[in-house]
Amino acid sequence: MIRDTPEDFISILKSYSPDPNQPIAVLRKDFSAFYGTFQHGERPLVEPVDINKELKGFWCSVPESQADRTILFFHGGEFTAGSTEDHLGLIARIATATRARVFSVEYRLAPEHVYPAAADDAFAAYRHLMLHDHPPHRVIPIGISAGGTLALGLLLSLRDQKLPMPPATICMSPAVDMLFSGASMVSNRDRDWITPARLNVMRTMYLAGHDPDDPGASPTHANLSHLPRLYIQGGAHELLFDDISAFVKKAKWAGVVVRFEIWEGMFHCWQVFGEQVPEAKEAVEHIGAFVNEVFTR
Repeated sequence: MIRDTPEDFISILKSYSPDPNQPIAVLRKDFSAFYGTFQHGERPLVEPVDINKELKGFWCSVPESQADRTILFFHGGEFTAGSTEDHLGLIARIATATRARVFSVEYRLAPEHVYPAAADDAFAAYRHLMLHDHPPHRVIPIGISAGGTLALGLLLSLRDQKLPMPPATICMSPAVDMLFSGASMVSNRDRDWITPARLNVMRTMYLAGHDPDDPGASPTHANLSHLPRLYIQGGAHELLFDDISAFVKKAKWAGVVVRFEIWEGMFHCWQVFGEQVPEAKEAVEHIGAFVNEVFTR
């Protein structure tokens, strides 16, 4: 059953209010400490891999993981923070639900590495898998928040370069439009734990003056035709909800097969909080069912 999240938990999340004037190292440490507070439960077996001189990935496995199933995972963190380590609880649940190995990418972060560095890293990680005996039809990219943006940008790059694409892609609470112009930015202001100010800081640091209309940064402004199946989860209480809904509508008009799940009462990235929010575990179970459906077609 889908239910409203208790206000006391939303208050806990809202207590995380990063000061953008702090040094970036401090902001990242605080983000990891905050997310790490909620990453309980099973931890996967983690093996580091060098993708190139600037980029590292981590293979994350649980006992249920099958060698011929690969999830290419892009973490959240507003393009400025986040890591595999502070998403390990979510990664373990995804690996269990999908019965796959998860390859999590430590993409470069802003402000040291601005757009399109992270997008380039997403592409490099996919090519790495292709070159190391992980065929595209057995790889499914999954991204949460900023990671969802990267997963969609990856599809656009693969299509435009006429490279083999994965059979499907999954996005949790993706940031699809750097203009942040949806009406839910106002209507959900008191319902979500992230704020318009944080989103504006993210845009400034990540884009560094680059045009927010660029389809590589804002997938909703791209030509969305000829993309593989999409499965998108959005919380009805998210600031980004209307942006996500507009993207889904445009993708469907372009002929893309899209499964859009709207989770009533849910906030941005609720899937991270598996030990605190029942809907987080339910959402990952739905992801597992979708992945199994794709891989057994």
